[in-house]
Amino acid sequence: MGEFRRTAVLVPVDEHDVPLTADLGGVRWIYAFSDETALARYALARGAGDREWAYQRWLGARLLDAAVPAVGVPCGVALDVGGPGTLFPPLAGIVPDRVAVDVAEERGAAG
Repeated sequence: MGEFRRTAVLVPVDEHDVPLTADLGGVRWIYAFSDETALARYALARGAGDREWAYQRWLGARLLDAAVPAVGVPCGVALDVGGPGTLFPPLAGIVPDRVAVDVAEERGAAG
């Protein structure tokens, strides 16, 4: 977790610089890749290896602490989708408590 937070990752973006995301299991996942090879592997798996993929470099901490809360729905980061990836779900200790789904569930159960 600490290494991811300190590492710059590649975040594919569309023509409006909006990060590539997918919704699965009630969570929106921001896609991030550790390097161009991982991004290329994903593109090839999607059958889109022949097109140019625009991306931005973001620190993992910026994704978790700024981008995830800005989404407005439960959101996490999916690193290296299409390969031996890692998920950073919207849980306390990974994302800010105010957007962590497990903290929200505890508040709801307590109130």
